[in-house]
Amino acid sequence: MTLVTDLPPPGSRGAPPVLPPDAPGLPGAGGPGAAQDLEHLNRLARAATKMGRAIVEIAGHLNALEEQSKDQATALAQLRDGAGRVVQSNASAMDTLGKVSGAISQMLETLTATGQQMREATETAEEVITWVLTLDERSRGVQVTLDAVEKDNEQIAAIAAQVNMLAINAKIEAARAGEAGKGFAVVADAINELSRHTGNAAKDIAGNVSTLTGWIGQLQEESGAFALKATEMRSAGKDTSRQLDETVETARAVNERTRLIAGDATTAGEALQGFAPRIARITESIATGAQGVAAAHQHVESLIETSEQLVQDSVAIGGITDDRLFIEDVQARAARVAEAFEAALAHGRITLDQLFDRSYAEVRGSNPPQFTTRFTTLTDALLPEIQEPALKLDSRVVFCAAVDRNGYLPTHNRQFSQMQGADPVWNTANCRNRRIFDDRVGLKAGRNTEPFLLQVYRRDMGGGRYITMKDLSAPIVVQGRHWGGLRLAYRF
Repeated sequence: MTLVTDLPPPGSRGAPPVLPPDAPGLPGAGGPGAAQDLEHLNRLARAATKMGRAIVEIAGHLNALEEQSKDQATALAQLRDGAGRVVQSNASAMDTLGKVSGAISQMLETLTATGQQMREATETAEEVITWVLTLDERSRGVQVTLDAVEKDNEQIAAIAAQVNMLAINAKIEAARAGEAGKGFAVVADAINELSRHTGNAAKDIAGNVSTLTGWIGQLQEESGAFALKATEMRSAGKDTSRQLDETVETARAVNERTRLIAGDATTAGEALQGFAPRIARITESIATGAQGVAAAHQHVESLIETSEQLVQDSVAIGGITDDRLFIEDVQARAARVAEAFEAALAHGRITLDQLFDRSYAEVRGSNPPQFTTRFTTLTDALLPEIQEPALKLDSRVVFCAAVDRNGYLPTHNRQFSQMQGADPVWNTANCRNRRIFDDRVGLKAGRNTEPFLLQVYRRDMGGGRYITMKDLSAPIVVQGRHWGGLRLAYRF
């Protein structure tokens, strides 16, 4: 990562020192009321500092509000897109429901017609079954009649046999009688012939009766089996008819439910159609509010600039604040950093180009990203002995670290220079070395060329946690070139 460096400011190293309280030109200096004027000036400096803190707090809230507005706008955009997809899906579902309802209605009509046909078939089957069962009963009656005929035929055959015997006896007696028995012999022959025909007829009847009996038996057997199947068919037909009736009722219920769902889908579609304009109005309202917040944020940023300038000016003309000790210390340490850099240049430990290197090489796998430059090794060797003692200056001091003009902080205090781990939130709070702090405060601290710059800011500690602090910085100038600034941060 490479950031463009601003051209070095004109002029020589440093800037005019802070004026003492009794410097010429101060309001009321050396004259009557000077002490009162100085007290007013001190009060002004303290009030400017307090105002700066309050404004920074407001700016922090406005920034959070801006982020929330962006999140809300994003969420509403997603909601709008989702609502559009729901409208399309609902329309598609309504179309599908219409087709399904039509198919179910058609199926219901078919099932109703099939049910009617099934009932008619069941009635016909019932008639067939009744006829088959009657046929079985009638065939049994015929069998009884045939049995009676067979018995009667047997008696006829027996009588024919007896008549035949009588005819034979008559012919014998006629032969014995001679001429007198010739007429009787003729009658006997006739009777014999009649008995013979009667016997033959009886035999034919017996054969026919036997054949008919066989047919009747076979008919009974087949009709019995068919009757059994017909009975099973009737039972199955009743089950099928019942199941078909249940299917028809289910189809009617599904059709009714589909109709209700289609109605609900229509209502939902109408509601969704009206939902989109409301989302658009809310989105527009949030956008307007976000613009207002952004504008307010810009105004607050201007107020921060003004409050910082008030502190600068009031201290420059002799105002005394609680920050006087820190101002003198950071200026002295910044001068020591510049001297250490110039000594390193003089001894050939680094070149001027290397010291002002602005090519930032990202450390692979770091989160948040860390970077190295050609001067990082030198600052790790030189800066700790200048920066670490500042932590003992006052219990309110949180850190002291040098940054270049792009906000790059190569070497932090040891407690904030831990090795990174897997948790980026922990890294944010404990691994702050080799980081680029190019926010408003970091850049202003690095690019300030005034004797000092006092800023109030909210320090990001990771995980959504912030601390309101003062950031005091003094410029670091090496061989007439502005390298960056030394930052001293402390709590109120």
